[in-house]
Amino acid sequence: MKKNLLFKAISLLVIASFALAACGAPAPAATEAPAATDAPAATEAPAMTEAPAAATEAPAAGDVTLRWRTRPDNQEEIDVYSKISTELDTELDGVTLTYEPGGTEGANYQDQLRSEVAAGTAPDVFWIPGTDVADFATRGLILNAADLAAKTDGFNVDDFYAGPMAHLTYNPEGAKSGADSGALWGLPRDVSTFALYLNMDLINEAGAPDPRELAKEGKWDWAAFLDVAKKTRALGTDIYGYGASAWWGPNGVWINSAGGNFFNADRTACALNTPEALEGLTFQKSLYADNDVAVPYGEDPEPVFRAGNVAMFQNGRWATPGVRTVEFEWDVVELPNGPSGTAGNWLFWGAYVINAKTEHPAEAWALVQALTTAKTQGEIAALGANIPSRVSQEALDAFVTFSPPANNQAFLNGIAADSNPTAEGPLWAGSWPEFDKVTGPAVQGVLTGATTVEAFGATICDEADKVFTK
Repeated sequence: MKKNLLFKAISLLVIASFALAACGAPAPAATEAPAATDAPAATEAPAMTEAPAAATEAPAAGDVTLRWRTRPDNQEEIDVYSKISTELDTELDGVTLTYEPGGTEGANYQDQLRSEVAAGTAPDVFWIPGTDVADFATRGLILNAADLAAKTDGFNVDDFYAGPMAHLTYNPEGAKSGADSGALWGLPRDVSTFALYLNMDLINEAGAPDPRELAKEGKWDWAAFLDVAKKTRALGTDIYGYGASAWWGPNGVWINSAGGNFFNADRTACALNTPEALEGLTFQKSLYADNDVAVPYGEDPEPVFRAGNVAMFQNGRWATPGVRTVEFEWDVVELPNGPSGTAGNWLFWGAYVINAKTEHPAEAWALVQALTTAKTQGEIAALGANIPSRVSQEALDAFVTFSPPANNQAFLNGIAADSNPTAEGPLWAGSWPEFDKVTGPAVQGVLTGATTVEAFGATICDEADKVFTK
């Protein structure tokens, strides 16, 4: 039997076993994309690339070589995707796969991809964060696979969480013209929320309350979090109560949980100068300055945590493969609730997309589908890296058993609709990369003591609003 027939048979069995009906833990509400306007001059690009007419034709005799790329956080995650690539290489008929871990040499991952697509040297398929989908689409860097999907038996966008798919199926050209033209910019690889990875050895040694028990009792809030962080920080000058990487996600947590946001409701203007946003930023700053409980901002906290010197390390599910190598007792807990009554969590996601200049669009689309089947997502989830992006209660039930950590439910609690996570998403009415370039260094200035929260609030939106199109 040919490999493609075997692959389809296996996929049907897996899909049947997962029974893709969402029940139990509710899916996040769909993220509404704002009405699109013209991209700013800095991001103007050729018209978005449609799949060529020949995309559904059979490939020429002989194997087609496809390169694909993700941005792994550590060697363990590289190992996960290398294993998946090897397995799919044997299952996809007429295709030879080459997996390339990206972002490992210090270059900005997305900027490097933009340059490589322009130069014609980018991989055929690559992963990008949800924040960057609009930028890549409006620049004409990724393929609109709607026509390919329409000719694929059994494909249904509703098999994936609505939040990511709202952005992946949004067509700014159609929105401007009023035409009901389709779009499919890729398929979501995974979803995740933040959790706090706990060093229970440090927490127990400090005599601090167990955050997991506090969460069960509904007492896990900013004050309780700070209490645990202070008590563990007191264990020694080289021991920290908290650590988080220096990027917009952790910053947004404290802003969101205070009731603030990066943007206004329709994501067409900056909102970082609101009292709620500034309250969240003030609390975050206190972790580094006033209370001195955090790994210094800008220093990578993951190796410090894995060395046993951080009590609570904030990260997504993608950190699990690396944390599984530690020798101390560990687990995870959901983020603490802030003044808004929620944890301010994010629904993170990223998508596998197709290079607009690929010479093999049909085979690339087949790879994107293979990378997002229930079978493949289940294997990656079992290895620890991701939460499946397919709407399947059976998949989520299985995810809970993939231990350690023991408390996998903490991640799912963050996904649940009643937790009200903020869905990561691009700016169709502006440029997320440009917004981050303005606001990221400004937040860093606050957290490192170079500027005050008041000075930040007085000027930040004057500059950040320039990246939006009105």
